Amino acid sequence: MGADGPVRSRWRRPALPLATLALAGSCGAGSADGSAPQAQFVAIVPPQARSVAADSLEVDPAGVGMDPSLLARLDSVVLAAIDERVTPGAALAIGRHGRLVRLRGYGLLGDGTDTPVTPTTLYDLASLTKVVGTTTAVAMLEEEGRIALDRPVVSYLPWWSGGLPDKERVTVRQLLLHRAGLPEFRAWFTEISGEEAYRQALAAEPLEWPPGSRTVYSDLGAMTLGFLVSEVSGLPLDRFLRERLWEPLGMEDTVFRPDASLRPRTAPTELDTIWRGFHVHGVVHDENAYAMGGVAGHAGLFSTALDLSIFARMMVGGGAVPTCSPTVLEAFPCARGASGPVRIFAPETVERYTRRNDPASSRALGWDTPSGRSSAGDYFGERAFGHTGFTGTSIWIDSELDLFVVLLTNRVNPSRSNQRHVPFRRTVHDLAAMAIVDQPVRPREGAGR
Repeated sequence: MGADGPVRSRWRRPALPLATLALAGSCGAGSADGSAPQAQFVAIVPPQARSVAADSLEVDPAGVGMDPSLLARLDSVVLAAIDERVTPGAALAIGRHGRLVRLRGYGLLGDGTDTPVTPTTLYDLASLTKVVGTTTAVAMLEEEGRIALDRPVVSYLPWWSGGLPDKERVTVRQLLLHRAGLPEFRAWFTEISGEEAYRQALAAEPLEWPPGSRTVYSDLGAMTLGFLVSEVSGLPLDRFLRERLWEPLGMEDTVFRPDASLRPRTAPTELDTIWRGFHVHGVVHDENAYAMGGVAGHAGLFSTALDLSIFARMMVGGGAVPTCSPTVLEAFPCARGASGPVRIFAPETVERYTRRNDPASSRALGWDTPSGRSSAGDYFGERAFGHTGFTGTSIWIDSELDLFVVLLTNRVNPSRSNQRHVPFRRTVHDLAAMAIVDQPVRPREGAGR
């Protein structure tokens, strides 16, 4: 936030929306007959660090310039949202100054059991795949000189244009900015399956607008980038990311196509009565990613709040994270078991990919930035960056506040018609930013409009 803004007094916080106050006020009010027990939160130590007390996962918020009472209020809002059926459960990671002030699970998986959500519950990340996976892979390959953003896509994927002249002009940068001229979505899953069929469908798909002429968020562009990463690296997308990103960072639970053994701690998503005919659990929710085989550039990734706290710490730290013991979980996100600090890419690369491209759109390279009624809320600044996922997931990072928030929910369980997560997510981000007391925090210009 700009230094010219007023210093916010910790006792004069902006009022929250009435709906949020109602949610917070309802927390703790159980049913008269006890049939609807209040949601609870738990902080569970991961299996490799069972000897560490749960409260050691978090530092005292006051030690990193945050107000403990407002973070406690945030807990109440999450629990109330679960009681009000915004989502069956949630996992939350909040970090500041390289330390965790929240790493918690709230509520239940929503699979018909009493299994609680923990920081190591796996969630279907949906479109967070685009940034945690695909965009990061592109940035790594570009930094190595193996991808040039302003080269045509067909210089890497000759088949992609399908002989259509305007597609031959589309660049890698335009795919990242969602300015390739591609439509948002195609329901190809109703007719085709397999990676090769999807390559053919992408090749045959005409552009709807001239390249670079308008910004339209597109799954098809991210799909294309996934194929591009595989072509350039010589590895399948999931293997490249596992070997080059997740394993070096110690993100042990970040996977495409999670093994069946992980199902008991994986949050289910939608009851699919239209196409698959079952409650989607342990396989990707996105239909096109499912039809492709579970690995795609636009969706398919599963991860945990713990793992994503490491990724977020890497991004806010300019592309690097410190190391820590593989058997003792520290109260800061770190690359467990690495021999030294792990650098994924240079600070300049992080800055380039997360900076808004121009005033015409909120888009950065792959990432989004806050504008208007952003999912980031009103207090993440102009230089913040983040992304959301259809299943109810989000990650927002503000380097100027030295703050990150990872919020994972399965709000589509049992139905995607539930939209109550939208104001809830904004409130979580607002409360996290408003809890900062060691620097000025004020609403972003144009926020809330």
